[in-house]
Parts: sequence; structure tokens; C-alpha cells
Amino acid sequence: MPSGRRWAREAVALTEGTDEGAETVVADDAGQATADTSGQAVVIAFGQTMKTLRVRAGLEREEFGRRIGYSASTVASYEQGRRIPSPRTIERADEVLDAGGLLTVWKEQVERAQYPVFFQGMAALEKEAIELLSYDTLVVKGLLQTEEYMRAVLAMRRPPLDEETTEQRVAARVARQDIFDRQPAPLLSFVMDESVLRRPLGGKDVLRGQLEHLLLMGQKRNVEIQVMPLDCEESAGVDGPFTVVTRDDGKKFAYTEAQGASTLQTDPQQAALAAARYGIIRSQALTPRESLEFIERLLGEL
Repeated sequence: MPSGRRWAREAVALTEGTDEGAETVVADDAGQATADTSGQAVVIAFGQTMKTLRVRAGLEREEFGRRIGYSASTVASYEQGRRIPSPRTIERADEVLDAGGLLTVWKEQVERAQYPVFFQGMAALEKEAIELLSYDTLVVKGLLQTEEYMRAVLAMRRPPLDEETTEQRVAARVARQDIFDRQPAPLLSFVMDESVLRRPLGGKDVLRGQLEHLLLMGQKRNVEIQVMPLDCEESAGVDGPFTVVTRDDGKKFAYTEAQGASTLQTDPQQAALAAARYGIIRSQALTPRESLEFIERLLGEL
């Protein structure tokens, strides 16, 4: 099975052309059934392996769950492939069962399976990003969301997501936030419309917690958070939200997502134009210091 670095390369391998290394890859629901089935098969196979090792070790679900920090019902969900464990949970289970790596060898494949199919390429890129630039107009970027805000956003999905899927998506987003503490630290820049910060998804308490979290994240040396005020008369972001990622080999990618579909643009020219467009947006927004002061004022209004 591929290493973490190799996995990230392979996850975007299909987006790199053989001529100029430039293609646009679109992922949507049309091809999701096969990919989702493949991911579910990985999760089920992992669960069966864990159950086999647990039974071999002579542990009931209750005892095994206690040792890894979960209930017996959660262990059952893992073993039946209804819930995806985090990488840390897999490592702990391997240790408790004295599996000698038989569980941790699944870690990267299981991790990939936790993301929606249309997002898997972007999730892989985040793991190798040395710079990430994000402009958002509807909700706070997933990397910056609190768990309460995540659940509020996911609760808005139509058709509704079941509870297991919601918890899986929350766990996946929380895991992605490791990017903030990675070394060497990537450069992370976020610009969001003022409307994003005023929309009380989940209620005022959820919004208050989210704004407080943004203030904390904005204090990190490798993070810049900026607000595009509603009264700004110019905005280069009228075409909507997008993200630009620079990988550790210097290659840039532009990512857009809407209505359960995504586009990963690998054309060097288009990715460079997206980065330039982001630079204009950043210059039109409030400065990072002004933005944190603005968020503080919004908190005072709640």
C-alpha cells in the first residue's frame, strides 16, 4: 500500500496530462456510485480484519472499546463498516490487539474513504500543500470550522445526511485541520465575505463559537484571515468561491466546488490566473488586523 506522500501523488495522478501536464478534472455524482462502492469495500474489509483480530485476542466488544476509548456500539459500527475510524483510532486498535501493523497498514486507504468522492483529490493535495489560498462566499472554510458549525452546515444538506455519514464527515474535517500544526508550516490565507460571518447557521451560540475560533486561528503566524466587507464597491470574487493550492514541488492547482460536484484545474496558466485573481481579492478585502477587529465587533453584536 502506498505511503502517505505517494498516496497524495497518486490521488492527483489522473489530473496531470501527458503533454503539458494540464487538464481539468471534473468529479460529480455521475461516477460516484462505483467510487463510493470501492471506498465502502475498503472500510468493510478493514472492519472484518479488526473483528477477526479482536476475537483472536479473546476480547469482547465492551472491553476492547474501553481500551481504545469507545463504546461497544461504536466498535460494532467500525467492524460492520458503518463508521470510519480515525487514523489515531486505528493506531490504538493495532496496539491494543498486538496486531503488529496488520491494522495500521489500512490507515491511508481508510482515511481516503472517509471523504466524499468529489473531494478526495483535494484532500490529498492539502497533505502536501506549502501554500493554500481560499476565498469563500457561503460558509466558513471547512479547515476553519468548529465541530458545532460543521454539524450545523451538514444538517442543511438536502437530501439529509444520516447520522453516521454526518459523524464521518465531521471526523474527516477535524482530521484535515492537522494542516495548521504541520511542520514545516504551510502558508494559509483565507478571505471570506462578510455575509459568511453574519449567517447564524445552527443558531447564535454556534456562530459565536465559530467567530471566537476564527479569532484564535487568526493569531497563528502562518495563518491570515481577511474579510471582504459587504459595502466594498469592487470585488474580483464575483465568480464565486475557489481554492488555490501550491504543492511542495511548486505545482499549483485551482479547485472549485458546488452542488456536489468539483473541478480540479491543473493547467499551469489557469492555476496561475486563479492565484493572481486571489491576490486582487486579498488586496480589496480588509487587512488581517482590520479583519480580526471586524470579527470582534461582530461578536459584540451577538
